Amino acid sequence: MLTRPQDFAALQSEGSTRSSPLLAVRIRRTDLETTRFGFSTGRKLGTAVIRNRVRRRLREALRAMSPSFQPGWDVLIIARPGLIDAPHEALVGALRRLLHRGGVLGGPAQP
Repeated sequence: MLTRPQDFAALQSEGSTRSSPLLAVRIRRTDLETTRFGFSTGRKLGTAVIRNRVRRRLREALRAMSPSFQPGWDVLIIARPGLIDAPHEALVGALRRLLHRGGVLGGPAQP
């Protein structure tokens, strides 16, 4: 997980962005052996209960994709308000497409 402010600042300054109506993803190549993720769920999404639910849904979607991650990436996932009511399949599909376009996922893109 990304937790240090320096990591978030590096993503902001050096990372590339991919976006969809549900999510935005900032991606940066690193020399690490693992891929690290961070979440941004702003107050625009709603109360703390809603923001925590969004983070849990994102973690679950990432857990299912974890065998396909390429090593050496930092990824910041920025939730947009449309994600709150989106079905799980739409969340997973959007996240998979964005990560594949950014090079974080290996193999063919899946809808």
